[in-house]
Amino acid sequence: MHAPKPATSRVKYQRIVLKLSGEVLRGASGDPIDAATLEKISLQIKEIHELGVQVCVVIGGGNIFRGLNGEKRGVDRTTGDYMGMLATVINGLALMDCLEKMGVTTRVQSAIPMNQIAEPFILRRAIRHLEKLRVVIFVAGTGNPYFSTDTTAALRASEMHADVIMKATKVDGIYNKDPKKHADAVKYDELSFIDALKQRLNVMDSTAFSLCLDNNVPILVFNLHDEHAIRRAVLGEKIGTLVKN
Repeated sequence: MHAPKPATSRVKYQRIVLKLSGEVLRGASGDPIDAATLEKISLQIKEIHELGVQVCVVIGGGNIFRGLNGEKRGVDRTTGDYMGMLATVINGLALMDCLEKMGVTTRVQSAIPMNQIAEPFILRRAIRHLEKLRVVIFVAGTGNPYFSTDTTAALRASEMHADVIMKATKVDGIYNKDPKKHADAVKYDELSFIDALKQRLNVMDSTAFSLCLDNNVPILVFNLHDEHAIRRAVLGEKIGTLVKN
């Protein structure tokens, strides 16, 4: 397979951080990692990789273990957060394996050292991978408890000077109220950080949102399950809701 060419001028975003929740891997089968769902997501990543887009992925672990829910199971919050971080490693390895089988060169970088299965997170090495058009998957969160994978995405996007965080969800954008409960809910095409704060819209957790606001990193919230959603987004098509300064 030929290596992808650098991104063309028609691409709106040259370097992205794709934020995936662990839950999106669950799929209809109910398995923590559904093979068909994993393949669909990997194909979407391959599509934009072939356009020459530099792709970083931050993946959650909620399909396996969610740290915030640990205390309900009698697990200390700090221990639960570390368990959640390890769950993201499992998801990251699954995504790497699927992408590599499709011919997409991929590297996994972990915030917690585990040299047998992943590289340590080293900023300059990650940037070099991107310049060589390798997909980089960041796992194990920030390496610290009490920080979500949303915060990891905001931190990595700031460090990598990404053009945007693409937050892939099960809804097609941000609404002024819950569209499942209110038929008159209004969807926003664009939104400022300040308006999102004033309306207390749940775009990301507060730490992640503050990082994006302070470092001027736009957030695009969109439905991952729309056909070719990520490709359409990187080409600048109106999709989801864009939050920016």
